[in-house]
Amino acid sequence: MSSSLPTLLALLALLAGPGAVPTLCLQLSVPLMESIRIVNDIQGEVSCVKMNVTDIFADNKTNNKTELLCKASTIVWESQHCHKNLQGLFLNTRQLLNASSTSLKAPCPTAAGNTTPMEKFLADLRTFFHQLAKNK
Repeated sequence: MSSSLPTLLALLALLAGPGAVPTLCLQLSVPLMESIRIVNDIQGEVSCVKMNVTDIFADNKTNNKTELLCKASTIVWESQHCHKNLQGLFLNTRQLLNASSTSLKAPCPTAAGNTTPMEKFLADLRTFFHQLAKNK
């Protein structure tokens, strides 16, 4: 049921009319809400949840949200073989990145160092998406 709430919020934003929601916010809300739904749906289903990926959220004090989006899209892109829905998540993160920055284009380099299991990365990514949605 929790995955239907973001869809309902996006639908209500669409029904509010063109003057009620700024166009950029509306353009970002759909891929953002869809990304949250995808992460919720695939957690626990990804065949390589034990696979380690770069922990981009470990030092998020130094990274801005656009850089985190770019790095997240790179990690999702590199992990697409794990689950078919990761491709949709990659496309959504790229769309969010393109809307928020004209200078950063994925793939962004992710520094080797701290790693985390894919399962934790997806949980952190879901939290990050919720923060983005809250700030919009």
